[in-house]
Amino acid sequence: MTITGSLLVAGAEKRGSNAEFYGLEAVTGKPLPTSFGGASVEDVELAAQHAWEAFASYREADPKIRAGFLEMIAQEIESIGDELILRAIAETGLTRGRLEGERARTTLQLRLFAKEVRDGRFQELRFDVGDPSRKPVPKPDLRLRNVPLGPVVVFGASNFPLAFSVAGGDTASALAAGCPVIVKAHSAHPGTSELVGRALQRAVSNTGLHPGVFALLFDSGFEVGQKLVADRRIRAVGFTGSRRGGTALMEIARRRKQPIPVYAEMSSINPVVLFPGALKDRAAHIASDFVTSLVLGAGQFCTNPGLVLAVECEGLEVFIRKAAELLPDVGAQAMLTPSIAKAYHEGVAKLRRHPDVRTVASGRSGGELEGSAALFDTSARAFLADHQLQEEVFGAAGLVVRCKDIAELERVLDEVEGQLTVSLHVTGEDEAEARRLVPKLEMLAGRLLVNGFGTGVEVSPAMVHGGPYPATADGRSTSVGTMAIYRFLRPVSYQDFTDALLPEPLREATCS
Repeated sequence: MTITGSLLVAGAEKRGSNAEFYGLEAVTGKPLPTSFGGASVEDVELAAQHAWEAFASYREADPKIRAGFLEMIAQEIESIGDELILRAIAETGLTRGRLEGERARTTLQLRLFAKEVRDGRFQELRFDVGDPSRKPVPKPDLRLRNVPLGPVVVFGASNFPLAFSVAGGDTASALAAGCPVIVKAHSAHPGTSELVGRALQRAVSNTGLHPGVFALLFDSGFEVGQKLVADRRIRAVGFTGSRRGGTALMEIARRRKQPIPVYAEMSSINPVVLFPGALKDRAAHIASDFVTSLVLGAGQFCTNPGLVLAVECEGLEVFIRKAAELLPDVGAQAMLTPSIAKAYHEGVAKLRRHPDVRTVASGRSGGELEGSAALFDTSARAFLADHQLQEEVFGAAGLVVRCKDIAELERVLDEVEGQLTVSLHVTGEDEAEARRLVPKLEMLAGRLLVNGFGTGVEVSPAMVHGGPYPATADGRSTSVGTMAIYRFLRPVSYQDFTDALLPEPLREATCS
């Protein structure tokens, strides 16, 4: 399949005329073949107009058609074959195994949402039958259903070129809800994005849907994304990236004449709490699993463990010694982009220079575009005194915080910002203390784990991949799992409608 560097708009392709750029080979930083043209203001206008026109028919499409469409996208992605994996390897530096697993997750998500659409429960139909004879006033007849918001803009993520990008969870859940999608592809993997975008465009055509249901736009800067979020026809945004990027989009959405929701996943250091009993029983084993999770994907997962909290004890020293023993054998890994590599090196150097932070161990050194794992430790007093120690270092860097007692550990937890995950490592003797902390941790994160680490996000109806700000812009939502569909729906109540006026799902035949 030929990569042309074209925009995909209204069922066709066209060359963008706003600033040419190339995808880069992650390992070397060298340009890959074929340039990409950035979208112009006119291209944004065209995509938004066609998405708005498509919304009228797509929002009311038979659920079987929408479900079949999602399944066809999955089939079309699979039909690309190895070409997709090879291009993604080149652009991201991620391993074949990781990317093949991510492709499987992407198609699983699409099929899971297809099942959700067929099931229909997301509509949350409610029937509150009227009673004209009720005294002192008649009771009105009320029917309720969820309706789609309208066209959605999805920003592809740098760290998940498949599962959080063109056909990832945001796109799948928005399409399942009945919302056309415009994807702003991430400039770090434009070739991968085009291959998936073409698969999605073929699925639109094969299903006979309005061609405006999907569009793919490129831009090596910020202009296209900003214009899309500001466009009056766009009704919601899905974003995975930096806090700076997410908050900028939130501000644009807030300033609109009609503000819209921005579902932004931004920043998380995913605290790990090690209880004394667990450290006494298996400190070395926990340390080994921690290092594996820390360096997974060069630490470029949103759920890598970046913070470890524990009360000082001999078990904690065993944990630190074991981690220090393992890290020097970990090779440096290619980072996703030169800018991510630069930010990681700067973050690690800042921790090394901090007067109250000690370097525990480092992985093998690498090149300018690679990240070397690093582990540091500090005291709870120092952590509480310097908010900068909470800042995410996006990569395989972790900080152990030594606490004098459980009360000091709780004070640290009280100061930590919103998170995607918190992991508890416990034994039976720790459970009473851990149970006491659970209400506090529920206020801190969207997912709580016992005796594990946050890396490895199961795509399932019970998953929450979200959390209080700044983990996500709206902690009431999730970007993974079937509940993600509710981000792109809103409830509408119909009072005293005749059966002929009611939407088909709310008519008497359905009620009875």
